[in-house]
Amino acid sequence: MKTLLKSEELIQFLGVIYLFSQLNFAWWWFPALILLPDLSMIGYLVNPAVGAVLYNVVHHKGLGLTIGLFGLATGNQYLMLTGIILFAHSTMDRTMGYGLKYFDSFKHTSLESL
Repeated sequence: MKTLLKSEELIQFLGVIYLFSQLNFAWWWFPALILLPDLSMIGYLVNPAVGAVLYNVVHHKGLGLTIGLFGLATGNQYLMLTGIILFAHSTMDRTMGYGLKYFDSFKHTSLESL
């Protein structure tokens, strides 16, 4: 099951790379921005619960989809880029086995039991 879930995330990641290729941004933007969502880990400096909430909001694929679709609806390429980067980062993390966080510890994730 773990391999199946990771392959599903990898396919989504490849799909998002294709969507990025349809935007009018140089290719170097993708690798330059792909790790930016991990800045949300700064919440862990407050405590694990605040860190988990902030991390989970930024790493929720629904946020990337919502921002990206809003950008598509308004014709705003920067919003589309933001949505694509958020979604791509989340799928990349899940492909590597990093899931959403529980409130007790950074290392306690939704994918740890798989």
